[in-house]
Amino acid sequence: MPQEFQRVAIVNRGEAAMRFIHAAREFNLERGTSLCTIALFTEPDRHAMFVREADEAISLGPAQIIDPGTHSSKSSYVDYGRLERALVAARADAVWVGWGFVAEQAEFADLCRELGIVFIGPSADVMRLLGDKINSKLLAEQAQIPVTPWSGGPVETLADACRHAERIGYPLLVKATAGGGGQGIRVVHSPNELANCFENARSQVFKAFGNPTVFLEQLVQRARHVEVQIIADHYGTTWACGVRDCTIQRRHQKILEEAPSPALTAEQDQALRDAAVRLSQAAHYSNAGTVEFLYQPETQKFSFMEMNTRLQVEHPVTECTTGLDLVKLQLHVAMGGHLEGEPPRAHGHAIEVRLNAEDPDNHFAAAPGSIARFRIVTGPGVRVDTGITEGDAVAPEFDSMIAKIIAYGQNRKEALARLQRALRESVVVIKGGTSNKAFLQQLLSRAEVQRSEVDIGWLDRLAANGEHLSRRFADVALLAAAIQSYDAELAVEQAQFYASAVRGRPQVRSEVGRRVELRYRGQAYSLKVYRLGRQEYVVETDESRIPVRIETLGQFEYWFTAFGRSFHLVSVFQGVNYRIEVDGVPHRIDRDDGGVVHAPAPAVVVSIAVKPGDTVSVGDRLAVLEAMKMEMAVVAPFSGKVRHVMIIPNVQVDTGAPLLQIEPAADENAVVATDRVVLGASRTSAGNGKATPSSGYENLEVLRQLMLGFDVDPKHTARLLAEWTRNSPTDSEEIRQLEEEILNIFVDIRSLFQRQPTLDDPNSGGEAPSAEAYLFSYLRMLETCGEGLPPAFVEALRRTLAHYGVHTLDPELEESLLWIYKSHRRVEQQVAPVLGVLERRLRLAEVLAPHAGESLRKLLDQIISVTGEFFPAISDLAREVRYRYFDQPLFDGARQQIYSKVEDHLAYLAANPKAADRHERIREMVECPQPLVSLFADRFAVADSALRQSILEVLTWRYYRIRTLEHCRSLVPNTSMRANASTFSPPTQTIRNSRKLRRQCFLCWRKCPPTMISR
Repeated sequence: MPQEFQRVAIVNRGEAAMRFIHAAREFNLERGTSLCTIALFTEPDRHAMFVREADEAISLGPAQIIDPGTHSSKSSYVDYGRLERALVAARADAVWVGWGFVAEQAEFADLCRELGIVFIGPSADVMRLLGDKINSKLLAEQAQIPVTPWSGGPVETLADACRHAERIGYPLLVKATAGGGGQGIRVVHSPNELANCFENARSQVFKAFGNPTVFLEQLVQRARHVEVQIIADHYGTTWACGVRDCTIQRRHQKILEEAPSPALTAEQDQALRDAAVRLSQAAHYSNAGTVEFLYQPETQKFSFMEMNTRLQVEHPVTECTTGLDLVKLQLHVAMGGHLEGEPPRAHGHAIEVRLNAEDPDNHFAAAPGSIARFRIVTGPGVRVDTGITEGDAVAPEFDSMIAKIIAYGQNRKEALARLQRALRESVVVIKGGTSNKAFLQQLLSRAEVQRSEVDIGWLDRLAANGEHLSRRFADVALLAAAIQSYDAELAVEQAQFYASAVRGRPQVRSEVGRRVELRYRGQAYSLKVYRLGRQEYVVETDESRIPVRIETLGQFEYWFTAFGRSFHLVSVFQGVNYRIEVDGVPHRIDRDDGGVVHAPAPAVVVSIAVKPGDTVSVGDRLAVLEAMKMEMAVVAPFSGKVRHVMIIPNVQVDTGAPLLQIEPAADENAVVATDRVVLGASRTSAGNGKATPSSGYENLEVLRQLMLGFDVDPKHTARLLAEWTRNSPTDSEEIRQLEEEILNIFVDIRSLFQRQPTLDDPNSGGEAPSAEAYLFSYLRMLETCGEGLPPAFVEALRRTLAHYGVHTLDPELEESLLWIYKSHRRVEQQVAPVLGVLERRLRLAEVLAPHAGESLRKLLDQIISVTGEFFPAISDLAREVRYRYFDQPLFDGARQQIYSKVEDHLAYLAANPKAADRHERIREMVECPQPLVSLFADRFAVADSALRQSILEVLTWRYYRIRTLEHCRSLVPNTSMRANASTFSPPTQTIRNSRKLRRQCFLCWRKCPPTMISR
């Protein structure tokens, strides 16, 4: 009988428990009640969301226990003794069970009645009648509802199974009478498979639900799975709330559910509702339940399958199309409430997908782990039901479902679009496991799903042929995996670098780039990766070099630019493989580590199918593991011979644990071309719309990365230099800036490794350690952030780190310091580019010198300073460039000023031959430090006699500045003129006589007696 209650124990976990907690809170707010939610949890869920959110929580102990009667493990949620003690301790007066575990166990409902606790659901007697799939079929036949051919009752022995199978015909199903969720169901195609499927089904359902009873029924092929949601009160009113379509399944586990069914007409929809109401009323059913049917589109006939005496996982699609809250209706009915009037009419369309911790790339094997990233977006018409958040763990002992994503629209097309958008924008990362999110995204985009041209075996057929997984963007995934493998090895090298720095001798590997061996869907790939910057890489194959740029968007998320376009990547390394989503397309790339086969998830080894020496082919079963109540086969990823088996039955293995080793067959590398991934298949002809830099600039950019210590192959350096010299524009500001940046990088890194002691450190009290000594000291004590080191050294270090985009001395600099040291070790490769830049500057001095500023002069001085001892060729060339750009222009300017002054003197003397200051002007020209013959020769031909005399006088005095001349005179043809000789002793200077002057005149001192010349 219905009665009031306040303290409700939740005999469930995860998303189901959260669904009730939310409904109970809303129920309290709407009706003024004070329901108290009490979570019953096991040890793996001690810190789970539903435990945190419930008002109270009671522990059931370990997740799995050993049944004393059968000595097999079973869940604590189906152990009635533990449940009874927990309910008593919780002082519960009602129980909500949701779906799974004891939701359909009449014995548990009996236990609740004995304890005086309200079971929010149908009575135990009705559950026995309908919840038992065998009894429900019998009742359906009585209610004139068609059923598929079946065994007519339970099948207890293998002999009975063989007899019924012969009558029913193959293929057929072995099905458990209890439970749900696809558990305890086996497809049997031939008599040879019957024994194994029969025993496996009984074993699995007993572990999950404590009841091993099974029956047989004919496998209806090419059918659709449709079901009717009902809710009934205690007064004879039953609502058929809506019809759902759950056709898309794998292993009888629903993947996608929608309402209404796109395959039914309005008349067929109503006929199913009527049949469901007829069956439930015949059983005097109350509370929520689901009546399931198989519908055959070819014959337009449906047949009863079973009735679930509980709320279904997929109930939200009915809630979205009707506006009902079925959990609150369960509470309303359990408290004695009436269902007034007719059920609300359905409007629009709703679609739900189940987000599971399972691996579609490994036969949908369970893949639990910790939730490292959980961003499920919502938006108009999108609902998310979940019981986890980031940081929570997906327990391997329970079901793999972690969330349900439901989209609602005015029609099916809008609902699909909203669901696709939500999945595309969501990110789910499970460390140690994986999810089917990307698989669901690809599933929704398939034409069969868009047109709803599917049946219950459609997805299994796709999976059997491997067609459920897309190969789109596989080349991008391979590049991403290769780069992540490189980065992982670089992280190891970085740790070793700092460990060696602590010992006083930092060490780095000398090789450039790293070879990465990968395997994708049975094919091996060998790629070489070069790091060319913080975000730039080049991946090299035998045929090509592929530039790649990676921009980090957040943990596990990246923009990946390659092949002329950008891709959104979600990537996580799982110890032995990479899980990579490229624009929503999932890929699994394995590290090729010598044929070792690893465990895909935490699991228990059930059986081993091979032994050392056995020969296996691709897809052969190697072992069987069990995780999350599901068995999963481990198959051979490639053909070969089993070398070692590293496991034994009944042991627990973790994700990535080595199971066995296979030696690849001799012809394993002889791969069919169509089976291999073509690198570049994702290339787009449209490009990314960005301007393409000049080849000269590109080459110079690579040389810049060489200066920074990145992986520039030495064999390419000479070619890059030649191309840069040939293709660089003569006068380009962009090129000049990049050239100077290259020189600055070289100077700044070299300055950190100077071995000469510092002499001007005011804190040293004398000679201080060298810059290199300070750097090694800093490498040993990064956590000090430079405290205690000279400010000049810290500033030099900051300046160098700025070239790597690091502007503070925080942990981000650790990788940059590694590259700085690599640059130092690769300095011999950097000499040629530095010389090339300086030689180009020298060759183009006439064009580039006008653009040179003080910063270049200072840079050249620094180059001279840091290279004088070890690289004299660079030092000498830097001096020459400095002279041509800065010193020579100064000399030329001073020379021009001197010549201008001489010109002024000549012009003045030409106009004033007898000027009073003539002697002083002559003296200034005699003492001129620059050569004057060329200047005078040009003026002499057009000068008058007076100016010629002045020019000759200046030249004579300049020529004999080491002598003291007296009584000097000049003779001009046909004219005699005696100069007033002044006695003076000019400074020593030797000049050349001008032939032109000698042709026109001569000095008379040559004919004078020697006594006239004073020595």
